[in-house]
Amino acid sequence: MNQPTALLAQRLDEALPQTQCTRCGYPDCKSYARAIAAGEAEINQCPPGGGTGIARLSVISGRPALPLNAAHGHEGPRTLAVIDEAWCIGCTLCITACPVDCIVGAPKQMHVVVDAQCTGCELCVPACPVDCISLVDVTPGLSAWQAWSAGQADEARQRYEFHRQRQLREVQENDARLAAKAQHKLAHLAELTKPADEAELARKRSVIEAAMARARAKRGA
Repeated sequence: MNQPTALLAQRLDEALPQTQCTRCGYPDCKSYARAIAAGEAEINQCPPGGGTGIARLSVISGRPALPLNAAHGHEGPRTLAVIDEAWCIGCTLCITACPVDCIVGAPKQMHVVVDAQCTGCELCVPACPVDCISLVDVTPGLSAWQAWSAGQADEARQRYEFHRQRQLREVQENDARLAAKAQHKLAHLAELTKPADEAELARKRSVIEAAMARARAKRGA
């Protein structure tokens, strides 16, 4: 991506709500912004941004405003995920699905959503195997940027970046553990096979020496 396109992508990303809901068809808001800047996506694919968001993207990109593409969802009030503690089995799948780490809990323990940090992305709902997560409207009558502030978007962006870095760190640490474990196993196998190899070499050496002794005896006779 050249510099002008990268700068445009940055400005577009700053105009997106940062809910990281993936409804635009991309894995996160930054990826969607890059696709718009590269001419690979339209500016009307973000339901959380709604009509106001499309107008913002139109000004930045220089493209004409379009109605929200219904294939990506509909504009509506901001929602909040609520976990029914009576049904929660503590599987942690919702924690894994949350892009901003706003669900608190541990394996086999009831989970809780931190209301102030929830972006209403809805990704935790299909992840729950017992359907104990519901969505409630927290801004009735308000939608898009009327129901979401720039401050909330900035915080969501920071939390998502922290979430990504944490995931990357966990993958790297797991890879390092696996590599160390494999190295330990190889060293252990080397120690186990070393005596056997030496014994085999000694056996072959003795066989060769015996054969040479017989040959010398025959020549002497």
